[in-house]
Amino acid sequence: MGCGLRKLEDPEDSSPGKIYSTLKRPQVETKTDTVFEYVLLDFSLEGSRPTVQYVSSLSELPKALQPYYTQGYVLSALHPIILSMGRTRSLPFCLLYRAILARPRPSRQMPSVCGGVPILRVEEWPLSGDSPTGDTVRALIDRVNSSARGGVQFIGSVLQQVSGVTNSRVHSTKSRCCSPPRTPPSTPSGHRELKENFSSPDLRLLVFFHCWAPGSAPLGSLVCQYHLGALSMRVSRKGQVVSALEADWLELTAAYYRKGWSLVDSFVYWDTPKGEPVPRSLEGFLVYEEKSTSPPANDTIVVEQWTVIEGSNVKTDYGLLLHTLAEFGWLLTCVLPTPIIRHDSDGNLATKQVVFLQRPVRTQAPGPPRNKDVSRHSVSGAVSSTTSPQERCPTTGGIGGFPAFGGGYPSTLSHLEEGGFDQEEGKAEVTCI
Repeated sequence: MGCGLRKLEDPEDSSPGKIYSTLKRPQVETKTDTVFEYVLLDFSLEGSRPTVQYVSSLSELPKALQPYYTQGYVLSALHPIILSMGRTRSLPFCLLYRAILARPRPSRQMPSVCGGVPILRVEEWPLSGDSPTGDTVRALIDRVNSSARGGVQFIGSVLQQVSGVTNSRVHSTKSRCCSPPRTPPSTPSGHRELKENFSSPDLRLLVFFHCWAPGSAPLGSLVCQYHLGALSMRVSRKGQVVSALEADWLELTAAYYRKGWSLVDSFVYWDTPKGEPVPRSLEGFLVYEEKSTSPPANDTIVVEQWTVIEGSNVKTDYGLLLHTLAEFGWLLTCVLPTPIIRHDSDGNLATKQVVFLQRPVRTQAPGPPRNKDVSRHSVSGAVSSTTSPQERCPTTGGIGGFPAFGGGYPSTLSHLEEGGFDQEEGKAEVTCI
């Protein structure tokens, strides 16, 4: 016996998704003072479609999202629907991107707007070579922290290739695009070394920030600091292609969530360089946000979800589950797309994504103690829906025909098994197998 990862499942497993949580189901479904509302918007760099808005570059997102910001929504995560790498680079779906916006639902206890509305800002930073290295990522986070000390909040990043279609080997979980602006960005003083050591005419990183007008920043939002945490995944492959992955998501993130930090971005090296042995594991970084205040520890939910694309529309995704969890105060902070691609029984394209949600730990009411193990909670058949986007109920705040997915997901959480970790123990344990 020993503690470790369980055997990888068959990559052809038909399970539509899995849920991992630090809580049991009754605790997950506990009402809180905060209820979130989400709007999920799809954008294309290729052309507009009935449920997708066209943008020539993701640099145009601040303008495209402005109508939602005036309603109190803010960008929570941004990611490609399908990773652009390897065999998928020629697929038109690689030019589709998902923006998730969130806002607290206005109530008597909580005004609709606390402080001024943030301004979404995009900066373009040059990088070197075909892909960033660990040293490059550390330098980037140093630069993010330098910007954060000026009173801005880091939202995420987008890796992009200037010349032609994106063929980068490293993906920042927020997304990436092709054919970006070719104008070199200005480098602020103090970051000349980053530009000289990592600059390249081919690779750019779009970095998204929230900033506020003088005197309008919400209390407790500034100043933020950002940290790197290790990310390790065990993978199986078909040739050079990743066909399945496994990670101890709760064990990887528990120490940071207990500090009250938020997971906001990640960098993963997905491809194997030519001529090198095919590894059985992949390494990367998770990016965490630490606020200047002392927030409570966070509980977390991690969902491995299959997204199915039928024709030019998303048929099945995490949207319905997200709206259900929003009623219990769960905030989505990051989505990690993966290169895992397959076709379902109907011939539709499907890809796996990992969704991270968090919620402040609640004071426990008297009752049975929480399980001290961080257990795996598997969803065998609930994280899916055959409902078309047109049949889904829109959430409050939909504007101008953008898709806003709604609906309930009562059956999903029924698959959460017993499990959780004791916040006061200071340590997360992995179930022994």
